[in-house]
Amino acid sequence: MAGHIQDRWYKSVPGPDGKPVKVKSDRYGNGLRYRARYVGPDGTEKSRSFPDRQKRRAEEWLAETAADMSRGQYVDPRAARTTFQQYAERWLAGLTTDLNTRIGAETRLRLHAFPRIGARPLGSFRPVHIREFVRDLENDSIGGTYARNIYANVRAVLSAAVDDGHLARNPCSAASVRPPAASSARVVPWLPSQVRAVRDALPERYQAMVDVGSGCGLRQGEIIGLAEDTLQLGSDTLRVTTQVKLIRGVAVFAPPKGNKERDVPLPSSVASALRRHMKSHPPVAIKLPWIRPDGPLTERRLIFTNTADGIVWRSNFNVQEWKPALAAAGLIPTPEPGKPYASARQHGMHALRHFYASVLLDAGESIKAVSEYLGHSDPAMTLRVYAHLMPTSSERARRALDGVFGTAQEP
Repeated sequence: MAGHIQDRWYKSVPGPDGKPVKVKSDRYGNGLRYRARYVGPDGTEKSRSFPDRQKRRAEEWLAETAADMSRGQYVDPRAARTTFQQYAERWLAGLTTDLNTRIGAETRLRLHAFPRIGARPLGSFRPVHIREFVRDLENDSIGGTYARNIYANVRAVLSAAVDDGHLARNPCSAASVRPPAASSARVVPWLPSQVRAVRDALPERYQAMVDVGSGCGLRQGEIIGLAEDTLQLGSDTLRVTTQVKLIRGVAVFAPPKGNKERDVPLPSSVASALRRHMKSHPPVAIKLPWIRPDGPLTERRLIFTNTADGIVWRSNFNVQEWKPALAAAGLIPTPEPGKPYASARQHGMHALRHFYASVLLDAGESIKAVSEYLGHSDPAMTLRVYAHLMPTSSERARRALDGVFGTAQEP
C-alpha cells in the first residue's frame, strides 16, 4: 500500500537557488497538522488527520492499515462509521428467511437492540460493548430464551458486517463474551387427568384438537391447519404437511416449522376421535394465501373450524375457549367478573406436546424418534428440553427385570 504523511502547516516553494524550501502555509497553527493518505483496495484515496506532535502516530496508523490490508482485515473508514442500526436495517431488508422469522428479528432489534447500541458506529464495537449489552438484557429481567434470541440477532448482524467489510472481527466471538443465561425452568408435563379435564371443559367441536395435540404431538398451528387429505384413518400414520400462521394479522397456509413435513404414529384412539369429530363437523374448504399474505390462494379442507365454518383464529380460541377450559380444569384461577384471565404461557396448547413427549420418553422411545415426531430441527434440541423426563438407567433396569420375573409378592 502506497501512503505518505502530509504536513499541512508547511508547504514547499522554490528557493533562491531553485531548490524547494519549506515555508509556513496559510493553515499554520490552525486545525489538524498531519494528514495520513493512502490508496484503498477500491482504488480511491483515503485519509485521516492527526494533530501537531503526532506524526509518529500517523505513521503507525498507516503501518497498521497496511498490515490489515495484507491480512485481509482491512475496513474502509467510511464503512466503519455506519451505525449498527443503519446496517441492521439493510440486513433485515435483505433477509430471505421465512417472513415471520424476519418480522420477529425486526421486532427484537427495534425494541431491544436499537435503543441500546443502534447509534454506535460498527467500527467502534469492542467485546466490552457486547458484554454491557448482555448485562443490560439480564438486568431488565428479559426471559432467558427471548434474551438469547435478541443476542443471536445482534450477533448475526455483526457477522454480516464483518463479511461486508464494515468490521474487522465480530466482538461476539471474543472468549470473554457470553450469551444471556438460558432459562433454568424445566418443562413440567401435565398429568393424563389434567389433559382429560381440559378436553372435557372445551366445547365439543374443539375437543378432538386435544386428542391430536396430546396423541400426535402437533403444534397448535399444525392442528388448526390439519387437512382432510393428510388423514388416512385406516392407516397408523398421520402426515403433517401444513400449518396456519398469522403474518401481521393475516392468516396463511405454510409448511410446518422449519419446512419439515413429517409422519407421526396415529394412535387408534386419536383416529376414532377424528372420525367422530368429522361426522359431527364435516371438513370445510378454506382458501388462504400460501406462505405470504400476498401469496397464491390455496384451498385446504380443514378438519377443525370455528362456529362460522372459518379458520380457528388462535388468539380468539386461546382467550375464549382455551383459558376457560384451563380454569375449569383447575390449572389457572378463574378471574373475577369483568377481569381477564391470568397469563398462562406454561399451559398453552404447547403443553399437549410436552405431555406427548413425556409419555413417549417414559415408555422408552428414543430421543431421536421423539425429535422426528415433534418436528424438531435436531435431536440435541429435544434432549435439551426433555432430558430430565427420560427414565434413568436404574429405572429401565428395574422395569426390564420386573417384566421378565414379575413383581415380587410379599409373603
